[in-house]
Amino acid sequence: MVAGVMVAAATGPAGADPLPADPLPADPLVGAPGLGDPYYPLDGNGGYDARHYDVAIDYDPPTHQLIGTATIDAVATQALRAFNLDYAGPEVQDVSVNNAPATFDRNGEHELTVTPMLPLLPGLPFTVTVRYAGPAGAEDGDGWTIAPSGGAFVAGEPHSATSWYPLNDTPLDKATFTVHTTVPAEWEVIANGIRTGDVVQDDRRTATWETRQPTIGYLTTVAIDRFSFLEQQRADGTPVVSAFAPEAERNRETEQRLPEILDFIESLYGPYPFDAAGGIYVDADLNFSLETQTRPIYAPWADLPTVVHEIAHQWWGDSVSLRQWSDVCLNECFASYTADYLWPERKDGEDVDATYRRTIQKYRDDPEFWDIALENPGAGNEFTSVYYRGPLFLHALRNTLGDDVFFAAVREFNAAHAYGNASMPEFRTFMQSKTGTDLSGFFASWLDSTTIPSDEFLYPGALRA
Repeated sequence: MVAGVMVAAATGPAGADPLPADPLPADPLVGAPGLGDPYYPLDGNGGYDARHYDVAIDYDPPTHQLIGTATIDAVATQALRAFNLDYAGPEVQDVSVNNAPATFDRNGEHELTVTPMLPLLPGLPFTVTVRYAGPAGAEDGDGWTIAPSGGAFVAGEPHSATSWYPLNDTPLDKATFTVHTTVPAEWEVIANGIRTGDVVQDDRRTATWETRQPTIGYLTTVAIDRFSFLEQQRADGTPVVSAFAPEAERNRETEQRLPEILDFIESLYGPYPFDAAGGIYVDADLNFSLETQTRPIYAPWADLPTVVHEIAHQWWGDSVSLRQWSDVCLNECFASYTADYLWPERKDGEDVDATYRRTIQKYRDDPEFWDIALENPGAGNEFTSVYYRGPLFLHALRNTLGDDVFFAAVREFNAAHAYGNASMPEFRTFMQSKTGTDLSGFFASWLDSTTIPSDEFLYPGALRA
């Protein structure tokens, strides 16, 4: 988040990366209820690979009633007599597998255990359909969120998707996504990707949005409000569609710069990875903005640096996604560095070396500034040091390697992992392969340590001046 909490001072086929070995369940014919992420061990599910989600929802703003049908196309990776979906939304009405009724049980914080009529065979595709209905949402910005206008939107990291549809909720199982949303005709709908339908019949509107590149659950969204729209286009024809809730119109001027922002970040990290872009400006009292794929959710306070940050996430976090939540620096360090250093340097002529030195001097004797590691910050600390120390780490790495090596390497790394996953250990190994300078001490000092790096790593290259 900014993609995340504001700190005081986001081409291959879907599921291209193999899922990790499942923790052994008690029954070898039951998919594991989690994939063992160190921070969220029960996130995701074993035994299958999701390929596509088709979610049809009907939402009534006055009553907050959500009626949904989620259809999940997947492939079994083992023999399955039962498997889990992650889901924490309204009451489940019924479940079917391959059009045959299935039994189900809701358990734990977000487990929906499904038992098909016939066991599933490894390597074969199958389809799960879940129907559900009931009141949805809260006003806390964690999943399905009720807006002050009476509309609703989805935002939250890392678990927002489970509040409105069942899924394999892990960064390791990306899938394409389609959402059909039916609302009263006077309300508008926007979501990820390309708008492929917007039909008003009698007093109801049904809008369809499609995400054709693979995505993670928390990066999917839908928003319902009395939106106004800004429709732009990049030079290459990519549609840029943004929406503004009634109390967010003041953000329109900033959003008009989105094609320029996309061009700038593309010059750093390579071609924009998606076939649509835009933004969704809500008027709820959020303390974060979020890099929902192709179309970030912005809080009312969002400014130009916030937009640059969230758009940088389209490369770092959305196209290239973390393997585990301990790798969060890969997302946030790059997004923060892009917004806090590279945009001011290249667009405004700011001396970012001087900015770096001032920041180091300010926090040199502040142990709390350094006491959360950038790599593997620990459960509950994911969205802390990566924002305020992440840019310093990347600027020091850039000065260690020199601009030519640094920018060519990060661009190559991003392209190599496009639409898949990567980890901080992989990043360290890759960057080391691009230089004859031994980076082991540098990386250990900046990424693993919980104290200030030594001066040789704080002030490499031009930073010594």
